[in-house]
Amino acid sequence: MCFMPKKQYFCIMISSFSTQLEAWYKKFGRDLPWRQTSDPYLIMLSEFILQQTQIVQGTSYYLRFAKRFPTAASLAEASEEEVLRLWQGLGYYSRARNLHKAVQKVAEAGCFPKDYSFVRALPGVGDYTAAAIMSLAFGEPYAVLDGNVQRVLARHFGIAEPIDTTQGKKLLRALADELLDRQHPALYNQAIMDFGALQCKPAAPLCETCPLAETCEALSTHHVDKLPIKSKHTSVRDRYLTYIYTRTQNGLTLLHRRGSGDIWQGLFEFPMIESDKKLTSKQVDEFIHSSLVKVSVNIKVELIAQDVRHQLTHQRLHADFYCLTLPASQWTTDNGQRTTDNGQWVEEKSLDRYALPRLLEKLLEKMK
Repeated sequence: MCFMPKKQYFCIMISSFSTQLEAWYKKFGRDLPWRQTSDPYLIMLSEFILQQTQIVQGTSYYLRFAKRFPTAASLAEASEEEVLRLWQGLGYYSRARNLHKAVQKVAEAGCFPKDYSFVRALPGVGDYTAAAIMSLAFGEPYAVLDGNVQRVLARHFGIAEPIDTTQGKKLLRALADELLDRQHPALYNQAIMDFGALQCKPAAPLCETCPLAETCEALSTHHVDKLPIKSKHTSVRDRYLTYIYTRTQNGLTLLHRRGSGDIWQGLFEFPMIESDKKLTSKQVDEFIHSSLVKVSVNIKVELIAQDVRHQLTHQRLHADFYCLTLPASQWTTDNGQRTTDNGQWVEEKSLDRYALPRLLEKLLEKMK
C-alpha cells in the first residue's frame, strides 16, 4: 500500500510493522486492570476516565468505579449526584454525565450490543472510543486513532500534513485502517497506543532503542521533534475567581449548585465573584456586605489563599479564597437548614457528600 506524504511514495510492509509493534508490546506493554477483562462496560468505563486523564491518576478512579458499580446496570441506577461525587477530582465532568447517560442506554438495551452503530451513537462516544470498545471487547477490526497513534504514524511515515486538518485526519485514518492487524485487533491497538505513550513519546522519544528505527522517516530526516504538525494553536484565557467560604459558628456552610453553560456544570461551590482582574480587599468587603451579610452583625473575614492557579484546556483560573464566619442564630432555622438567594446551608462535616470542583478541594486543603 502506498501513501504520498511530502509528495513521495512510501511503500510499506504492513505485516512487518504490526509484527514488530506486537512483539514490542508483549515485552514492554503496560499491565493495566482494564486489560484483564473483555467486559465492554468496563472497557468503556476505562476509556471515559482516560479521556484527558493520565493513566497513573485514572487507574485509581477506574478501580473505584468498578468496585462501586461493577455492571452497567448498577451505574445506570445511580443518581447523577452520586456519579459526580465519585468522579470528583478528575475534571471534565461532562465525561461523567455522558458515561451515566451511555450506561443508561446500555441498560435499556438489556445487554451491551456487539454493534458498532449502537456503540458509536452512545453519548460521549466518538470514533476512537467506539473503535477501542469494539476491538478490545469484541475483537472486531476497528483501528484506534488517538494522539499516541497519530504521533507514531506521523513520525514513522513522515506525514507533513497537519494532523488537525481535514486532509491530515483522512490520511491518518486511511493509514491506521490499512495497518491494523485484522486477525488480532485488540493486541495491535493496545500495542500501538502503548508504543506512542512509552517509546515514541511526545518529548525525548527513545529512538535509540526503537524497533522501527530503520524504517522511521522522521528519524532518517531528523524531523522527530517536528512531527506531528498542528496548524492551530489553542488560545488560553485568564479568569479571576474570588471565593467566600461562608460558615456559621455552629458548623454550617453555604453552598450553591452551578448551572449549565460553563465549567463544572452541576457541581457545588461556595459564594463566588468573577471579575476581569484580581479584586482588592475593599471590593471583597463590599461584596460581602451587599450580597452575603445585609444586616449589622459581628463577622470575621480571613484571607486564606490568593492567586491559586488551576489550568483547564482553554482557561487559566486564578482564585482567591476568603473565609467568612457568621454568628449562628442569624442564619439558620431550628433544623439547621435553610435555602437562601446564595444557596443552601449544609453541615460542614457533610461536605464530602457534595461534588466540588478540584480547585475548591485545593482551597479547602489550604484551610486545613
